[in-house]
Amino acid sequence: MRLISQQITGTKSKSAKEIVGWMGAMQAQDFNMAKWAIGLRLNNGNEEHINAAINSGEIIRTHVLRPTWHFVAAENIYWMIELTAPRLKSSMRGRLHQLELTEKVLKKSNKIIEQFLRNGKHATRKELLGELDKAKIATDENRASHILLNAELDKIICSGKMNGKQTTYVLLSERVPKPKRLHKEEALKNLACQYFQSHCPATLHDFVWWSGLSVTDAKHALELIKDDFISEKINSELYWFPNSFSIQKNFEESVFLLPAFDEFLISYKDRTAAIIKEHHGKAFSNNGIFWPTIVVNGQVVGLWKREIKKDTVIIEPVFFDKKNKAPKIDLAKAADRFAVFLNLRTKFV
Repeated sequence: MRLISQQITGTKSKSAKEIVGWMGAMQAQDFNMAKWAIGLRLNNGNEEHINAAINSGEIIRTHVLRPTWHFVAAENIYWMIELTAPRLKSSMRGRLHQLELTEKVLKKSNKIIEQFLRNGKHATRKELLGELDKAKIATDENRASHILLNAELDKIICSGKMNGKQTTYVLLSERVPKPKRLHKEEALKNLACQYFQSHCPATLHDFVWWSGLSVTDAKHALELIKDDFISEKINSELYWFPNSFSIQKNFEESVFLLPAFDEFLISYKDRTAAIIKEHHGKAFSNNGIFWPTIVVNGQVVGLWKREIKKDTVIIEPVFFDKKNKAPKIDLAKAADRFAVFLNLRTKFV
């Protein structure tokens, strides 16, 4: 079911903007893999198409929900930041104190960044840090990341156009017109609806994990959408999905090469529906690193590695269990799809 709800199979979306809007937010700390996460959910999606959506500002890469990068649709960025920034800022407070990044320093940093980026300027991280260094603001020992993260949460900056292979920052107010502000209840309802429609079946605990909301807010959000969703109890847990959700009757064998940090695995507190517990440590680490996975009929059965040489991408599959390999022809098709996304040829190791 999750392959369908996440549009990994049977996708209906025709653009990067559509798929990111459907998913609500897509984890994007591994930039290139995050672009593949969008591309695999589109028919004939390619990297150039995703880059165009980033450069046009249709999709934005910023910090929302949990304290990590996500892609979000431009029209959702303001209410999503306003809803999740308070808890993110609260979680940062101790580290900011350790780094001596006071409110005064952060406000000064915001002002410098805002002045430097005025009139539609797109600047790299290095360029922004250069401006902060000129003002004698320390950017060492991870201070730079926290200063820029704070500026994102204060709605000062967001992702800009690509500069070659480098990402840039731009003023959010110049990148995305500010819409009418949503009340908290409207924002909670929006976020819950986006999550449970695109990640179903999912539980309240899954939603709390993905959204970064308090349990109280998450429960309230779920109450706000209950009329349009139904639940089913499985192993004492309530799983929610839309009233309109339908399962394809004719199930087809499927093999997918999913990217690192893909929503299919990372967006749930309980991941045992997609990967047996004894394999958890092979697919993701205790400190939150998720590796690219091979998914066969909805189950994670191995990992895959990639190496790009000139016009060829070399794919190396590594299965957890030799008895549980993907059919070679289907694996080849999945690899070819990734190669087409990159506009390259495929080679297996």
